[in-house]
Amino acid sequence: MSVPDVTVVVAVYNTLPYLTACLDSLVGQTLAPGRMEVVAVDDGSTDGGGELLDAYAARHPGLFTVVHQANSGGPAAPTNRALDLARGRYVLFLGADDWLGEEALERLVTAADTWESDVVLPKQVGVNGRLVPQGIFHADAESVRFTDSALAWALADTKLFRLDLIRRHGLRRDETLKVFSDQPFTLEACLRARRVSVLASYDCYHLVLREDRGNVTERASVLDRLRGIAALQQVAAELAEPGEALDALRARSFSWDVPRLLSDGFLLLDADLQRRVCAETARLVERFRAREVYGRLPVAARLRLELAAAGRPEALRDQIRYEAAHGEPPALVEGRRHYAAYPAFRDPRLGLGDDLFLLREEPLAAVLRPNLAQQLWRGLVPEQLRRGLRRHPVWRRLADSVSGGRA
Repeated sequence: MSVPDVTVVVAVYNTLPYLTACLDSLVGQTLAPGRMEVVAVDDGSTDGGGELLDAYAARHPGLFTVVHQANSGGPAAPTNRALDLARGRYVLFLGADDWLGEEALERLVTAADTWESDVVLPKQVGVNGRLVPQGIFHADAESVRFTDSALAWALADTKLFRLDLIRRHGLRRDETLKVFSDQPFTLEACLRARRVSVLASYDCYHLVLREDRGNVTERASVLDRLRGIAALQQVAAELAEPGEALDALRARSFSWDVPRLLSDGFLLLDADLQRRVCAETARLVERFRAREVYGRLPVAARLRLELAAAGRPEALRDQIRYEAAHGEPPALVEGRRHYAAYPAFRDPRLGLGDDLFLLREEPLAAVLRPNLAQQLWRGLVPEQLRRGLRRHPVWRRLADSVSGGRA
């Protein structure tokens, strides 16, 4: 039996009616049927999804391999089982509620072969309002790294992977993680890959936001999400090069993933769960040295992280409510330093350092230049002449430009 170019892995659990579009997009690929296979694992669906898979397998013999198993509680176990059965030179993971452009697999395989890539990121677009970061997809790229691209913001497993890379390093999804199990897997693959590429010239992968918000990441608990973030950061700490690459990965989690869990949704949690979320956040901040990348983070993100890490859920609630009501705070300028004047700024009850609120610091030259010009104007031009010049509008404007209006 010939080896297919690509195996598409689909983990299925209660994704009707979206599953139909997913399977139709696979049947409609321009890649010849003998060059691809689909391995779909039904993880105990109760909505008829398993029966639909069997029907597609019967209508398209040789294309679909269908496995049925009891529900495992998350996508990691069915994905691993499908991966064990994969035979292709490459493997692509496809969400059962997502779908592919008809030329996606043909273009991806061609790109991977041409560029000798271990991982290829397909251009992704959102459906039904699904937000998909586009920074990595501005152009085709034969090779990208964490230090020169937005790769740190594209760590879902919705990519084409060389199967040999996965098998050689024994890469698996962590089945103890209910959510985000794909991200540590993808990160390790990218860090171990000889080449990671981007195919941005074709809309390959269509990510769907379900009308019922039933996507796995949408229904996961906040503590489950924090555990997934911790698993990602552990891979980064173990494998990423210290410096720019590691900092980019830390900045991704601590500027977005964790702070978004400390926003409006935090207010809806009961008091005990709020305390537990703060405690988990504190462990993340300390364990993965988040403060080393605070300079890359927005002030609001730093502040929420520190209030949580300090075990101050009441102050964190106040901060979240202030942001919702007022947005950005006024800026306070003291010499060269510009601060975000949130109510927590210099609140003696909280004892937070000024640097936490620092927006920017002007270069020393920008502060000294006006004062130096004023001194030169007064030191070189006699007072009598300055008084005469003040009466002339042209010289008045010149003096103002030099002295800042204080001639």
